[in-house]
Formats: sequence, structure tokens, C-alpha cells
Amino acid sequence: MADKHEFDSEADQVQQLVKKSHEMKKMSYCPYSNFPVGAALLTADGTVFTGCNVENASYGLAICAERTAIVKAVSEGHRKFKAIAIASDLKEIAIVPCGACRQVLVEFGVDWDVIMTKPDMTYEVMKTKELLPLCFGPTYLQRVKAV
Repeated sequence: MADKHEFDSEADQVQQLVKKSHEMKKMSYCPYSNFPVGAALLTADGTVFTGCNVENASYGLAICAERTAIVKAVSEGHRKFKAIAIASDLKEIAIVPCGACRQVLVEFGVDWDVIMTKPDMTYEVMKTKELLPLCFGPTYLQRVKAV
């Protein structure tokens, strides 16, 4: 279920996303990797969708937290996003999205924020285009092709 939020400031918005992403780690189903990941996705209208990683004994069928949140948002009619916060238990470095998640993120725009956190609630912010430079996106499918 998604929550609609009104934030007092952009800093408050980021802090709430960071907090929610860390809460979502607890929902993770990761019996194989023991690497819980949580995500909190902010849509353009202020709705927040959450996600966690869900593993499978057939490893290729696992889904990451970021993609879980995106799929939930899209299935509810949202296509424009402002930010996504992701969290893991990595202590010394901030968690970064995997390559598949980076590709899914840029599908919905190359200029929105990815907030990569550490357990102490510190974070780094990058734009989707910075995480996947020279990305292949929807505009490529509309370009003129050789015959």
C-alpha cells in the first residue's frame, strides 16, 4: 500500500525516504544471500511506494528492492518519480543499485534522484543519468534506423 506524504522541506523529504528505506530492509526475503535491501520511491505527486528484495531458490528469479518499488508504483498508475532511497546493511559504503535496477530507473527518466544510504542514515545522492551514463532509454526506440 502506498502512502501520500506532505513534506515540510526537501531535507525532510529525503530524511523520510531514507528512514522508510531502512525500515523496508526488515521486510526483505533473502535466505540465500542474507543481504537485505529496502527501497522507498517518491512519485511526482508525493506518493511513496516501498519495496524490498525478494529472493528465490532459482536465483535468477529474485527481484531487487528498487524494482519492487517501481513495479508497485507503475501498477498503481504512476510513471513520474522524484527520488528513490535504497538501504542495506553495508557499513562502510553506501549501497548502489545493481545494473538491472539502474536500467529500470532510467526507463522513467534520467534526471531524478537516487539516494544511496548507509545504516547510520548518512547518504549520497546521484541523478539516474550519473549512475548509468550513455544509457539506452525509450528515446532510442524512436530514432531513425538503417534499413
